[in-house]
Amino acid sequence: QVTVVESGGGLVQAGNPLKLSCATSGRVRRINAWGWYRQVPGNQRERVAGLPLGGGPNYADSVKGRFTISRDNAENTVNLQMNNLKPEDTGVYYCVILIGDSWIWGQGTQVTVSS
Repeated sequence: QVTVVESGGGLVQAGNPLKLSCATSGRVRRINAWGWYRQVPGNQRERVAGLPLGGGPNYADSVKGRFTISRDNAENTVNLQMNNLKPEDTGVYYCVILIGDSWIWGQGTQVTVSS
């Protein structure tokens, strides 16, 4: 069984950076896509960044120019570098991977940006 685990969340002041990581465990075949989503209580989960296999990264308009998604092929992990964080970036960040037709989600990591 494949699991997805996020790490790197925490409390940070506005304007500062934070880096999230997403690792997989279990018998992983080809991962067709990676993604990061975030959710604030009372709101729907929104897509932050995506990285399809063989394709380029894509970002939500709200994070373009500040967030960077990247993949470490050797470690089979994906990172989300978040710069110039804003209070509105606060939320639980989830990593998701696509294997075949199945989306597998992590448990999420809390990011809190104070003003």
